[in-house]
Amino acid sequence: MTDDTIDPVEGAPENGAQPGSWNVRIIDLSGASEDEDDTVEVVKDFIDLMHANAYARAYVRDSIERCRTPGASSKEVLENWFAFGENAEVVDAGEDGWKSSTELEDFAATPATPMERDWRAIDPRRLVDDEEIAGPPDDDDDEDDENRHEVIRH
Repeated sequence: MTDDTIDPVEGAPENGAQPGSWNVRIIDLSGASEDEDDTVEVVKDFIDLMHANAYARAYVRDSIERCRTPGASSKEVLENWFAFGENAEVVDAGEDGWKSSTELEDFAATPATPMERDWRAIDPRRLVDDEEIAGPPDDDDDEDDENRHEVIRH
């Protein structure tokens, strides 16, 4: 296997990096950021390219919706987005990375559902593993169970 392919079993990025090393660059379209390339932040550690692409797409979808004003035409929505919005691109993904340019017109023409714009739900900074959810192991005997109160929700 060469370095420019994706291993479907391991999900290794085509850039030769380890799984979980895809990054998405958030770009300020207003030109108000301090960086030369208008990068606001770089979100790191996506599970695989599909995860990074889905995040970038949802982030741009949300940005466009935040720029949508009541009664605005799709052209006005795009003008607002280019003036005040944020773009997202998958770093080092080449042709396999999602590109906002392929869907901008559709996004501007059709308002998004809450699910389509929920980039927070797939943000790698918010993902936790099963051990974090379970909490620390319970090494105590069951003696304390009789003193434990149960919360019942109605």
